[in-house]
Amino acid sequence: MKKRILFLLFFAGLAALTTFAQSKETVQAYVDKYKVIAIEEMQRTGVPAAITLAQGIHESGAGTSDLVLKSNNHFGIKCKTEWDGDKVYHDDDARGECFRKYDDPAVSYRDHSDFLRTRPYYASLFKLDPMDYEGWAYGLKKAGYATNPRYPQILIKLIQDFNLQDYTLIALGKKPLNENSPQWTKSSESINTAIASNAVAQKPKAAYPSGVFKINDTKVVFISKGTSYLKVAEDNSVSLARLLEFNDMKDGDVAQEDGLVFLQRKRKSGGHETHTMLPGETLYDVAQAEGIRLESLLQYNLLTPNAQPAEGERLYLTTSAPSAPKLAAEKPKATLAVYKTDGPASQPAFVMHVVEPKETVYSIAKKYNVNVDNVKAWNNMETNDLKIGQQIRINKTR
Repeated sequence: MKKRILFLLFFAGLAALTTFAQSKETVQAYVDKYKVIAIEEMQRTGVPAAITLAQGIHESGAGTSDLVLKSNNHFGIKCKTEWDGDKVYHDDDARGECFRKYDDPAVSYRDHSDFLRTRPYYASLFKLDPMDYEGWAYGLKKAGYATNPRYPQILIKLIQDFNLQDYTLIALGKKPLNENSPQWTKSSESINTAIASNAVAQKPKAAYPSGVFKINDTKVVFISKGTSYLKVAEDNSVSLARLLEFNDMKDGDVAQEDGLVFLQRKRKSGGHETHTMLPGETLYDVAQAEGIRLESLLQYNLLTPNAQPAEGERLYLTTSAPSAPKLAAEKPKATLAVYKTDGPASQPAFVMHVVEPKETVYSIAKKYNVNVDNVKAWNNMETNDLKIGQQIRINKTR
């Protein structure tokens, strides 16, 4: 009798493993089919792509549930009083409940994003770091999206098992598409199209929530190029001096590019254990993206302020690195080259200043104790725009 029981258990286990393998293939196929729309919806509304995909997988049975097959409703959204579209009736928490019906799955994805974005009980989610999928998972349960007490753990496991966080990072412009990685399928070509058409390079502006939200449990806002730092400070009841200090800036007048501005002092350690350097990313960019003080980032990784870690190097955010990261090829330093002109000693000499990340015309003028208008005149500049590595002439009288 015992042998028979063990025999049956063995085959039951084998069947379960086979079912799991099939399920895994089904889930991956679902991800490949809908990852583009999840990225697009994050770009449009700020709902993390990882969360959207995990909810879609769970709520629709990876596209195989009875409800999704007859309604294209991938997120189990019920009719509610305001719904005047097509409907289907399905047994859920009660018999014959009313669910929304869509002509196309893409409409279901869009309605899901709008559903979260427009309801006040989900508003707190949009104050979270978009990469904080655990916070989003628990927040959805707390706000009443699902009755299953294990709902957060289910979403988190799906995100981790199927690397869904990658799609959030892509939507934020924080991860490049690696076409050679086995996790990307041929349909990744459509992601490239979506990225190009939706200007993912500018995505942080669209993906980060509007207004004040948090990164690493620190208040922050996302501002556009040309925004006055003084206005940001005044709008948030912070002095300009403190605002600049919170963001590891010595001075500044207007933002030279889109970016994050912290309204509180950043933490000494990051919310993640490590950060991998992306193409063109600076240490300052990392400090802002991870909500960690620049001085702490330097200390953890045995770096000096002017160092530039190589692309792909791992930086430590909570503990000391075992060794300093490999550095990128040496770039021209912002040291001064002094030039003398022929003629009397009273004639001006000049220095060439190489623009560093986050420097402005104002900060450079202040550094040399000269007027901003003079700096622009000496360099035939019509605007205040600068590029990293650009050489700026500063006339000095000896």
